[in-house]
Amino acid sequence: MIYEIAVLPVHKDKISEFRQAFGDVVPMLTRAQGYRGHVLAQGIETPEVFNLIVRWRSLDDHIPGFEASEDHEQFMGGIQEYFSEEPTVYHLEGDALAASEHDKGEVAA
Repeated sequence: MIYEIAVLPVHKDKISEFRQAFGDVVPMLTRAQGYRGHVLAQGIETPEVFNLIVRWRSLDDHIPGFEASEDHEQFMGGIQEYFSEEPTVYHLEGDALAASEHDKGEVAA
């Protein structure tokens, strides 16, 4: 499993418009070959910075797969006007098993 981490800096006065635009283009991402899920998370300390975490079956599914596609062009075209600077993208490799609160049990305070 590959995780794409995209750090998306958004203009502070365009946050709500960015969220709407992202919702409009997300179908282009979700239909990509090798797509396994995503999370769009907004920063708490820096609410103008979003992290898009996409799970891919393989790196090839993302690069060159999705990135070379017309869907990627339309996906980026729908959200890039909201960026205050160029996004940073990197990849992590991980297994499909992740711990959850349920798996860890309760910890006494």
